[in-house]
Amino acid sequence: MAQGEVLGFEEYVRTRQDALLRSARRLVPDPVDAQDLLQTALVRTFGRWDGIADKSLADAYLRRVMINTRTEWWRARKLDEVPTEQLPEASIDDGAEQRADRALLMDVLGVLAPKQRSVVVLRHWEQMSTEETAAALGMSAGTVKSTLHRALARLRQELEDRAARSQEAEGVLARIPAQPDRRRDERGRERWAA
Repeated sequence: MAQGEVLGFEEYVRTRQDALLRSARRLVPDPVDAQDLLQTALVRTFGRWDGIADKSLADAYLRRVMINTRTEWWRARKLDEVPTEQLPEASIDDGAEQRADRALLMDVLGVLAPKQRSVVVLRHWEQMSTEETAAALGMSAGTVKSTLHRALARLRQELEDRAARSQEAEGVLARIPAQPDRRRDERGRERWAA
């Protein structure tokens, strides 16, 4: 790799690191893991930097590398639970509702097809224009618009379904008595009261 390419890559990282870190934070919930994800993606991209002919698509290339890396990590994950005699202290900190909303949104995004999820993330989280999203994903602007429309409709439907199931579950729980009444029948066997 030529010295000019190295300097070009360093300048690119310096100017885009905040935006790239935000993208990494959307892919993994832990801030330290997000930094590791970005660093891994940068290392992988550095080796192929001179092969990226259109440097204006470098953000899209790096995002794809981060998504692929996160997928590799997910597939290679193992349980890191360690038994302990003493549980950690529970703490209540501000922003719990915001984190719950974010967790719900991340969970609901899982119902979308990968192409739909990519369009939603780039358009709404990355706040890219339709044309930028189309260029990043290699599709037409019309396809981006129609995919986004279908994805948002699917997200709305999933949220409505979950809300209905939640209300239904609350209704069922309300009808279950706290302590069922048990009685003995004529033979002395214990039975639940009807």
